[in-house]
Amino acid sequence: MTVPHPLVLAALAALAATGPARGLTLPDPATLAAEEIVAHTTVAIPVGSFDGTRVPMIEAEGAVTRRAWHAPLKGRTTLQVLAPLRDQLYAEGFLPIHECGAESCGGFDFRFATDTLPEPAMHVDLGDFRFLSARRLGSAGSAYVTLMVSRSSARAFVQVTRVGPAEDPAPDAVSSKSNGAGAALAEDTPLADRLDLDGHAVLADLDFATGSAALAEGEFASLAALARYLANNPDRAVMLVGHTDAVGALDSNIALSRKRAEAVRGYLIDRLGVPASRVAAGGAGYLAPVASNRTEAGRMQNRRVEVILTTAE
Repeated sequence: MTVPHPLVLAALAALAATGPARGLTLPDPATLAAEEIVAHTTVAIPVGSFDGTRVPMIEAEGAVTRRAWHAPLKGRTTLQVLAPLRDQLYAEGFLPIHECGAESCGGFDFRFATDTLPEPAMHVDLGDFRFLSARRLGSAGSAYVTLMVSRSSARAFVQVTRVGPAEDPAPDAVSSKSNGAGAALAEDTPLADRLDLDGHAVLADLDFATGSAALAEGEFASLAALARYLANNPDRAVMLVGHTDAVGALDSNIALSRKRAEAVRGYLIDRLGVPASRVAAGGAGYLAPVASNRTEAGRMQNRRVEVILTTAE
């Protein structure tokens, strides 16, 4: 299959053109954390894993819905969360395009090539996620759906993205207990608790000027807390993910964000004694904003480094 775009945001899904869609029944109790609806647009869908250079994509056009759900993990694996959703899609007549797990998908490179809603609505553990794309043909055109499933120590995270014919708008995913509110942690939640509960945290006291990868001199409470967390949990490892604002080209921003993460990694290793094997670094550029890039305040929030647990247990 020929695919047009490397590094395009992806993850799409669809409503079938024949017969009414029943929607998906999410794990009970699930809560809707975020929703985006676009009447008509073109999006990209992963049809293969990261091949060392790119994630193979195909384009889909139509009405798009993206919804992120949280549910208690209850000891389930990500595969156990995905499997009943996959079975429901196949029962609706969808056929698989691509399915993979974190390592076989391509880990970091695959996750940041997908069209995933930002934290805290949708959390993706780089060491433990599952992805599925599927398609159903109909008289009005093709319908697509993608599932991204991940977890923290306590929660399951599910993103359902649908793309369908514009005249056949995508339905809501259904939960037996949806209250439309994601259980976001309080702003003053300690870093250790954020990592244990949600699997990630923003290192909020770090600041980068536009275009700069330099970490200011001084002490950083978030990095000291991260070093203590790793010392207290010797079986765990993390990845630092750098992010930028949207000023400049994507390639240069990805390189810059990687340098920012590497600067923080160097601080942890050289200043705080964290073993190099316990902390990795990568960059996502401006692909995962947490605020609008149209204001200076928003751009400042987007210039950040996040820490993500890469050990599943």
